[in-house]
Amino acid sequence: MPVSGKEMLKKYRAAGWSVVGTKGSHVKVGKGNMRETIPMHKELRKGLEQMLRKRLREVGE
Repeated sequence: MPVSGKEMLKKYRAAGWSVVGTKGSHVKVGKGNMRETIPMHKELRKGLEQMLRKRLREVGE
């Protein structure tokens, strides 16, 4: 089941990432020197969702 951008942002914030900025429907989050952009779409595409989850695991959840 696809995850929304809002749900993915919750996961990043729970892992200690903070919102760095927004532009349109995209939210930039950061932790240390790492940055990631999360689109606030109703459903994230499968590849993007997998990439964001992988980054979250690499940095430490």
